Amino acid sequence: MLSAKHRHLIARILPFGAIWLLSSIIFLLLDWSAAGGQFPENDTAILPDFGILIYAVSAMGFLGLVVGYIELTLFSRWFNHTTFLRKSIYKFLIYLVFVHLVVLITYPLAASMEMGLSLFDREVWSKLGRYLTSVVHLNTVLQLAIVIALSIVYAQVSEVIGHTTLLNLLTGTYHHPNEEDRIYLFLDMRSSTTIAEQLGHRRYFDLLKTYYEDLADAVVRHEGEVYLYVGDEMIVSWKLRDGLEDNNCVRCFFALENDLRARAEWYLEEFGLKPSFKAGLHCGTVTTGEVGVLKRHVMFTGDVLNATARIQALCNTVGVDLLISRPLLKALPLGKGWHPRSVGKYELRGKREELELFTVDQSTLDA
Repeated sequence: MLSAKHRHLIARILPFGAIWLLSSIIFLLLDWSAAGGQFPENDTAILPDFGILIYAVSAMGFLGLVVGYIELTLFSRWFNHTTFLRKSIYKFLIYLVFVHLVVLITYPLAASMEMGLSLFDREVWSKLGRYLTSVVHLNTVLQLAIVIALSIVYAQVSEVIGHTTLLNLLTGTYHHPNEEDRIYLFLDMRSSTTIAEQLGHRRYFDLLKTYYEDLADAVVRHEGEVYLYVGDEMIVSWKLRDGLEDNNCVRCFFALENDLRARAEWYLEEFGLKPSFKAGLHCGTVTTGEVGVLKRHVMFTGDVLNATARIQALCNTVGVDLLISRPLLKALPLGKGWHPRSVGKYELRGKREELELFTVDQSTLDA
């Protein structure tokens, strides 16, 4: 079976394939309509039969998947510290050259199919030469420029608001508020005020940026979604089933700790400190829906968020790094090797009833 990380990557790549596939169909329909219900005939255009149409559309869809893979695995790292405008221009030019080279490879294949000749026949390559100096070629370049621009816009918007949030907005999943059961992990950096004073605002921002980058992979590996970054605090969310499966929500906490610990020496060398965090885990029912006029946002509302924030705040009082509420602990499958330890009952601010809280020591975790 595919890992959560690979499933997440595939889910993010598929929209690129859909953009290119749908764009190719739209462009073909526009060409067909402009020519009065038939495909234009000239000595460079390839008159498609059903097989050629399927080949062309499939090739565009596949090319979109390749672009998506390049975007998410290469360009996201190469241009991570580049400004939005420069990043967009660089990517546009690279994609245009790359895709154009692909067209120059696929055109002879389609021409040989149309003419019923061998790929190496002189007539096929003669047609390619005429195509490169024709209006048809210019039209193709313009169409490619449009679909590349659409891909870049999608990638940039997805990067800013998150892949899941963007898809929810596009599909209208939360256009009308829905109730759903979710798990929340509130993660707060320890001694953040002292660290900010020690480093200064600019260096502290650099620390936070790297810190969140290092934590991202563990969230993806355990099927979580980053809901918000609030200063030095990160809020991770799961649909109840996803968070309970294989104890994902608890395993995510320990994976976050391990990943940060593995980078500890680098942080010490770069910033003169080793960042650490405390966390609270809780579950409950929330109302989820789109809000905002000047900016759309998928928002969760419900008592569970306030409760999770207060559970996390009790970590200092109890002297542990992780606190889990009793309702969530009862729902978790846990199993052999897991040894939760009660730290007592606490009255959360604004609540009348006390809530029993637990922690799990990493040394007792059978990974």
